[in-house]
Amino acid sequence: MQLRPLLLAVLLVLAVSAVSANAAHVVWSGLVIAENVPQPAPIPPELTKLEQTLKDLFGYNQFEVIGQSDKTLKTGQEDWLANSKYFGLHVDARGENDAGYTLSLKLYKENEVMLETDANLSKSSPLVIKGPQVGSGQLLLVLVVKEDAQAHRRHAEPANPITAGWHRLRRMIHRVIP
Repeated sequence: MQLRPLLLAVLLVLAVSAVSANAAHVVWSGLVIAENVPQPAPIPPELTKLEQTLKDLFGYNQFEVIGQSDKTLKTGQEDWLANSKYFGLHVDARGENDAGYTLSLKLYKENEVMLETDANLSKSSPLVIKGPQVGSGQLLLVLVVKEDAQAHRRHAEPANPITAGWHRLRRMIHRVIP
């Protein structure tokens, strides 16, 4: 008879885990001009966490966002466009995996396709692609899965919903039975 409440608890935890594993993520996509100038402007807020990495990787001291887009991914199959005056980045999400999202990217300059590639966007680190030279600078394509209120909790849990449910159940049992 005591097995019934335990079984019910296991099923409830597994159901909650499956729902939380499929939680929506917001992806920020940006077209960024990187260049070296005598008096660099402050880094845009969207890039503050990436500032030192971008400086170290590309050697530029100023980064300006010229086009951007936020897209909430619910199914992992969405597509969207980040536009600027001359450039457009079309992103087509092809599905979600344990590490992140599989993407198909197309960079346009006006109506001409300049770059077409497939990439994997990790949930834990940004995707930065070096684009063409633009004037005295460089175009960068930046995609980041934004942190949300649930992100900190999700990072501590395994990606597999059954494993995550098992870990939650063990913690609940340990709280009840020390």
